[in-house]
Amino acid sequence: MTYTVENVRDAVTVGEAAELAGVTVRTLHHWDEIGLASPSVRTSAGYRRYTDEDLQRLDRVVAYREAGLGLETVREVLDDATAEIGAALREQRARLAERIEELRRLDERLERLTESHERGILLDDEAQTEIFGEDWDAPRSRRARAVWGDSTQWAQFAERSASRTKEQWKALSGAMSALQLDLGDAVDRDVVPGSPEANALIERHREVFSNFFPLTRQMQVCLGRMFESDPGFAAHYDGIRAGLTSWFRRSIDENARANGVDPETAAWR
Repeated sequence: MTYTVENVRDAVTVGEAAELAGVTVRTLHHWDEIGLASPSVRTSAGYRRYTDEDLQRLDRVVAYREAGLGLETVREVLDDATAEIGAALREQRARLAERIEELRRLDERLERLTESHERGILLDDEAQTEIFGEDWDAPRSRRARAVWGDSTQWAQFAERSASRTKEQWKALSGAMSALQLDLGDAVDRDVVPGSPEANALIERHREVFSNFFPLTRQMQVCLGRMFESDPGFAAHYDGIRAGLTSWFRRSIDENARANGVDPETAAWR
């Protein structure tokens, strides 16, 4: 209720009330409009003023708002004599605890994303050797960031790595190992590059490799060239089976042609 008086010495203006309560004038206007906390007097000149009692209510509104209660809950707490304030606060604490847990999980996710962008594989060297074999060069895998760190593919690799568990890495490593054995077997049996069997193996490679980042056929052609030209990769594939590196590159090229991609003009896209 608002009443008019000739002279209100102790009442304060909206601006003064906002400063005392630590909120904005706009906020006070809103609370006034919804009837949550209104100035109860008006001077004869028509100006709204907050009395000490009004300011006490403002203090309570601010206290409960800072505790996270919604405006309607605050109104109920202040206006309903039967309202159980403790119950409302306990309910708010329960909601807050849920939010804290959500933020904790979010922080963990952000930490893993940050580390995976910096390190790639979020496993220590011992675990990497256990999963990928004694020939695995963990330091070299970390150095890959220096080469690929600014690429979209590194970001995609990191994003997937952040959520990949040790067991999932084992399963992926197993799939890659099985594929490499089948590639070596194809070389032993003189499977012709471009044949249906060879093409199926190349498509299988693209599918398995896409667990790291989406691998297009053009990108796969580029990988085949890199496998053949890079001494480290060439030694790895030829170590599986003599001549595998060259056979693999030729098979990738033939599969690309069969799918409308010219290996001679293929680019990393």
